Amino acid sequence: MRDPLQLWLASTSSGKLREFREAGLVRGVRVEALPGITAIAPCVEDGSTFEENARKKALYYSRAAEGLVFADDSGLCVDALGGAPGVFSARFAGEGASDSANNFRLIEELRRTLGSGNWRSEVTASTVAGIRPRTAAHYVCVIALAERGRILTVTVGRADGTIIEQPRGSGGFGYDPYFFYSPLDATFAELSPEAKFAVSHRGEAFRKLLDYVENSTRSERTAEAVAVAPLSGTEHRRE
Repeated sequence: MRDPLQLWLASTSSGKLREFREAGLVRGVRVEALPGITAIAPCVEDGSTFEENARKKALYYSRAAEGLVFADDSGLCVDALGGAPGVFSARFAGEGASDSANNFRLIEELRRTLGSGNWRSEVTASTVAGIRPRTAAHYVCVIALAERGRILTVTVGRADGTIIEQPRGSGGFGYDPYFFYSPLDATFAELSPEAKFAVSHRGEAFRKLLDYVENSTRSERTAEAVAVAPLSGTEHRRE
């Protein structure tokens, strides 16, 4: 029996590691944090897009370890804020900002732009009218997979929702308590980890990544089997 496939996550985020690890187990893939990542100087995330940052991190950290290393860059894009916080989602309130600080700035920025009010009711009314709510937003996740300083593939996931003014739920992380997902009538913070990953931007991108890895592994095993297969009775070696 072959050992489970191992993927190394190039991130120190416990929230991301928990989500990726649990999703990997369902597919028989082991996901762990890159060994010694806390001792490695952090990769400078100065890309202007999620993909640029994901690629840069995957290349950077894959040179420090053997095996398959993946990195993701993800964030929240709010229509009313011109797509902000975008690539600055993790540091919207400044370098090293906490989730609560980033959320506080998000809501304050929206209040300055839209005014304070019952945004949840506006979301419902907009949905009924068939128009895009003023607090429309979407999460984006880009994952880059690398090995020894070479990019193997890049996958993308997206989840559409709206921002509500009052937080709901205690699960998830980041902006999840304010990100309302209409199809399930809940914020991402109100969903179980399994339910969230099934519909989230990160879940979509990671499933695409696992499909790629599994297909590549299957192709390699087929090639190995063909290489070692004995000649059939109708085949013969030319002299």
